[in-house]
Amino acid sequence: MFRMVKTEIWKLKRYHMIWAGVFLMLLSVLLTLFSTTALDGTVWTFSFFTEQVIKNNATTIFPMCIALIAGYIIAREGKDDTLKSIMTIPVPYSSLLWGKLLVCALLSLFFGLVSAAFTVIAVFVMGFPGISVTSVLQTFIQIILNCLFLYFAVMPVIVFAARIPNGHMLGTIIAFVYGYGGMFASGNVTLANIYPVTASLGLISYRSYDPAVHWNVLICLFSMIAVLMITAVFVFTAKGNVPVKAAKKHKKTTTKKGW
Repeated sequence: MFRMVKTEIWKLKRYHMIWAGVFLMLLSVLLTLFSTTALDGTVWTFSFFTEQVIKNNATTIFPMCIALIAGYIIAREGKDDTLKSIMTIPVPYSSLLWGKLLVCALLSLFFGLVSAAFTVIAVFVMGFPGISVTSVLQTFIQIILNCLFLYFAVMPVIVFAARIPNGHMLGTIIAFVYGYGGMFASGNVTLANIYPVTASLGLISYRSYDPAVHWNVLICLFSMIAVLMITAVFVFTAKGNVPVKAAKKHKKTTTKKGW
């Protein structure tokens, strides 16, 4: 498994799709900056800005982002016509899939780090009050862990889409709707703890200082365990989809009669 993960990390060098993930992390921060221009009397501080970035990541940007990139990495073997060569090695397809999923987990941590860095830079540029060493450290921990937990929440969608030939785009659409559903789930305390996307917020104690916010960490943890178990079932029952190229039909040449 270690060699598989190492090999997949080396493959990341030729995947330009990773830059799309970095851009989407920047987009999340830019969307939050755009919301600061609204004249609604909101007092923007470093902590409040961070919370809005986390909310945008969870409900609009990150589920779609990681589903797109993970699906692309998994589907690339079929598009590059290398899957049939890999399947000749006595390694089960489930192990190959686990290796790719572990690499995507590392990518989630990387994207969380990038998002946190963009957030801190934006606060310095805008000059929002409340920045300190403790608040910066908390921002990095919360955003990085939230991206990892969001990846866990989206993993069943990623693996399900991997079972369909060229299904990574379908998985991206499902992940976007799935993440956007967190906005509606957050309106109910019980549903917010059960729904995996919002449960990721509970595991990082998102806005836990607010008396109106009630997180049941145990239920949030069970929600993450449930999606990991569903992912494991999908992985162990998955089979490699080796694309079959249609053979070209040769046109029959008709011989001319006569001289």
